[in-house]
Amino acid sequence: MLRMIAWVGRSVLNMLGEMGRMLLLLLQSFIWLFRPPFRFRLFIKQMEFVGVNSLFVVLLTGLFTGMVLALQTYYAFRMFSAESLVGATVALSMTRELGPVITALMVTGRAGSAIAAEIGTMRVTEQIDALTVMAISPVQYLVVPRIVAGIIMLPLLTVISDFVGVIGGYLVGVKLLGINSGLFLNKIYEYVDFEDLYNGLIKAACFGLIFTLVGCYKGFYTRGGAEGVGKATTQAVVLGSVLILMFDYVLTALMF
Repeated sequence: MLRMIAWVGRSVLNMLGEMGRMLLLLLQSFIWLFRPPFRFRLFIKQMEFVGVNSLFVVLLTGLFTGMVLALQTYYAFRMFSAESLVGATVALSMTRELGPVITALMVTGRAGSAIAAEIGTMRVTEQIDALTVMAISPVQYLVVPRIVAGIIMLPLLTVISDFVGVIGGYLVGVKLLGINSGLFLNKIYEYVDFEDLYNGLIKAACFGLIFTLVGCYKGFYTRGGAEGVGKATTQAVVLGSVLILMFDYVLTALMF
């Protein structure tokens, strides 16, 4: 019994310690964001890595998410003769929920893991120590550009995912299932407000902060050589995905 209590206590203390170190890293990043030198080339490079290089997977997942959503809602609404609401349902689901979440999860798997692996490799090969010796802040040089890139690029990717998802829903609903085109688009115009898209973009920006912060944190505190890099990469994806889903609930409860 005492061993069980001790194990639970160690787990809680480790979790609190990790949360504290992560918050300190976020605070340091915020401070260094406004201090020179401003290396804009690093920001552009990370925005390309997080955003442009994730474009294909976001297009693919957004398209098929909208198509599957239209297919499922059509069969459900047909029982109540409400097929005309398929378009509005797809658009609301994509802008409010599925667009930000699916995009964040996919980018976390692609870019978050790479961030943790890259910074973790620099840690175990002592490149981060070399930056410190050269009077270059590792947080400013490595962490800040990645966090800013995540906050900026994930909402842009979410807009693309929302648009492509609605297009996918239109193709399935109108072209495949025979819903009237004008009715499909009119219901979207009637029920979807700019606030739905705006709140979804706020979610996306928060998710961008979460997955880049987790990836940078796990890489920054990597220990144990190549094996440690592998563990840090896996933990970054798992923890980032879990935190995204948890904060999605919190943000949804606050916004809607």
